[in-house]
Amino acid sequence: MKALVVTLLALVFIAGAAAVCLSHWNSSPLGISAAATISLNPGESFVGFAQRLASDGVITRPRLWSRLASVRGLARRVKAGEYAIVVEDTPETLLQRLVAGKVVSYEIQLIEGWTTMHCVQALALNDKLSHTLRGVGVETLLDVLGLPGGHAEGLFFPDTYRFVSGDSDADILRRAYAKMRDELETAWTSRDLSVPYNSLYEALIAASLIEKETGRDEDREHVSQVFASRLAKRMKLQTDPAVIYGLGEDFNGNLQLRHLRQDTPYNTYVRRGLPPTPIALPGAKSIAAALHPGSGNFLYFVSRGDGSSQFSTSLVEHRAAVRKYQLQ
Repeated sequence: MKALVVTLLALVFIAGAAAVCLSHWNSSPLGISAAATISLNPGESFVGFAQRLASDGVITRPRLWSRLASVRGLARRVKAGEYAIVVEDTPETLLQRLVAGKVVSYEIQLIEGWTTMHCVQALALNDKLSHTLRGVGVETLLDVLGLPGGHAEGLFFPDTYRFVSGDSDADILRRAYAKMRDELETAWTSRDLSVPYNSLYEALIAASLIEKETGRDEDREHVSQVFASRLAKRMKLQTDPAVIYGLGEDFNGNLQLRHLRQDTPYNTYVRRGLPPTPIALPGAKSIAAALHPGSGNFLYFVSRGDGSSQFSTSLVEHRAAVRKYQLQ
């Protein structure tokens, strides 16, 4: 009887010591020398993942780690993805991060005033994204994205988008498309009912012209008022950025008089009304300005050369402003 008691006490002692050792190992730093990233692949077993981390020098006792995770019911709860690890990490903190799915995220910006193809090119240069849009153009992009077909210019909201490893360039653009639709619909419901636009798309075109004509918040509503007034009076818009967009790759950076006379669907010196599509991605401020023009009766404006514009109500005033700010 005494021998049995001794044996049981010994087993309890050994189990307790093992538990202490296990707890110490599980709460001790992994031993990596610098921060890094690891990836748990979709469908990969936790046992295989642990072995792979051991081969890479991330964890020291892969069988123990995977067994501990399995006993606790956590091995099947880990989520695939890319994870950051730091020198302070322990087997336990790493396991909890995997269970919580706290994957590494990245961000990319689509900038106000960019064209859609600028966006596609910027996404193509990001090495954290999966690339699926090589060779597309503005006429084919929407079909490739599985969105209602047509011309894709200006349909993507410029913003900062976060993504994780495995996301694609197409995923970002679908999100930007949905956000532009939401932003437009929200702005449209509170629009000034006097604006001369019959649809969200016409408002988007006007907003893109405003975006390219000025970067100054205080000038946006005045530019909007000029365009709205000209449309109401059936005057040509005569906006240079639309002409430049219509020239495409033929434009070398120097807008000349012959360009203003060259007929394209986007030449607002030759054709009345709005151009057929947006010419860039407008931001929220330009969308708001398009749907809430400023008060006044300006019909002309010209750049002062410092980023601001001089607005005029008559052609005489405008010609004087051109002489002052441009011809000099």
